[in-house]
Amino acid sequence: MSTLKRLAILVGGGPAPGINSVIGAATIRAALEGVEVLGIEDGFEWIMKGNIEHVRELTIQDVSRIHFRGGSYIGISRANPTLLEETLENTIISLLRLNVSMLVTIGGDDTAFSAMKLADKGAGRIRIVHVPKTVDNDLDLPGHVVTFGFETARHVGVEIVKNLMVDARTTSRWYFIIAMGRKAGHLALGIGKAPGATLTLIPEEFKTHPIRLKTIVDTLAGAIIKRLSYGRRDGVAVIAEGVVLDIDPNDLAELADAERDAHGNLRIAEVNIGEILKKAVQARLAEFKLKSTIVAKNIGYELRCADPIPFDMEYTRDLGYCAAKHLLAGGNAVMVSMQAGQFVPIPFVDMLDPETGRAKIRMVEIHSTRYAIARRYMIRLRRDDFEDPHELAKFAATAGIHLEDFIEQFGPLIKDEPPPLVLQRVEEIIPNTTPVIPVIPPKKKAKEG
Repeated sequence: MSTLKRLAILVGGGPAPGINSVIGAATIRAALEGVEVLGIEDGFEWIMKGNIEHVRELTIQDVSRIHFRGGSYIGISRANPTLLEETLENTIISLLRLNVSMLVTIGGDDTAFSAMKLADKGAGRIRIVHVPKTVDNDLDLPGHVVTFGFETARHVGVEIVKNLMVDARTTSRWYFIIAMGRKAGHLALGIGKAPGATLTLIPEEFKTHPIRLKTIVDTLAGAIIKRLSYGRRDGVAVIAEGVVLDIDPNDLAELADAERDAHGNLRIAEVNIGEILKKAVQARLAEFKLKSTIVAKNIGYELRCADPIPFDMEYTRDLGYCAAKHLLAGGNAVMVSMQAGQFVPIPFVDMLDPETGRAKIRMVEIHSTRYAIARRYMIRLRRDDFEDPHELAKFAATAGIHLEDFIEQFGPLIKDEPPPLVLQRVEEIIPNTTPVIPVIPPKKKAKEG
């Protein structure tokens, strides 16, 4: 092999639209500087075992058009080199044997943590930058900056939900759609809010932990009852998969036996939360002699390898270019970000959560205007429903129970509801500002004669 120092590219975690754009842009930028580029196949899976055979040379000709497509040109895996000191050392040694002095990692919070640990272990022998990839949008970037892949995943998810909303109305059925979002509800909220799904459930809205399964079931059953009281038998609920992670294990035995990945994350596909919720909600409705046709659908895998929309195609090429250029300029130990059109490196040290020792997670801010508007459009039991005797009586009649019984059974759902949205006036945002009232000059009189 060549003795020239090389730049390597590696992808960890799960797929996200735009991976190939990062690979292509970083390869082209480095190759134009005369630097050889290696694609590390299947994430950390092989090099953490000391196996350096699963690599391929990347050239401009190889990658010049891969940014159009989803998936990963060099594969991907959830292999975790940080579990053992031995595998962490193997990874560094494998890269050095390949004459790699610069590494671009592409991934979410788990891969970001692996990149941080490798940067420490490498002690300057290998310079590393991380490119934030996750459809969950939960890496600790500024609030206005999305992770790549999120916008494409949301776009594809919204198209699916739009079609299911029409199907639900046509067939008088409910859909329980399970969307990706292991720790945060950004994707579920984005997919649910844009097309106007009936309601969306995300982990952040539940303040009491662990969440009781009954709380989720009653939230969904309450929404169905409310919708029935308006003469509608259809609806679409979008539920972030991360909601299941906070359910009390005593309520969901399936959690204890479910398989976990190399980072200790529950393989949520092993727990069919959609079917569990469907059966539990139907049983709850049966207590009120109500019946609803419910279809559970998981839309996670349809989103991850979609071809990137133009936003992500351009965004990820910018990230890949900046990742390579920063390394070539001597940069190290940062996460790449684009903020207001400018490259902003975020030092690894600033990404660590002091409490967990791992990469910080960005959650949905449930006290934001964006979330408050989303809640206002949802059809679900609300605080103001319980303050309106007419509405409440209608819901109780639909459930076939006394008003007091309805309040007793469903009243606890509103205790975690965020406060009502109050929009600030301009003078409250900018002190000592007086609203400008435009003065409209009087019309000139037409000249006589």
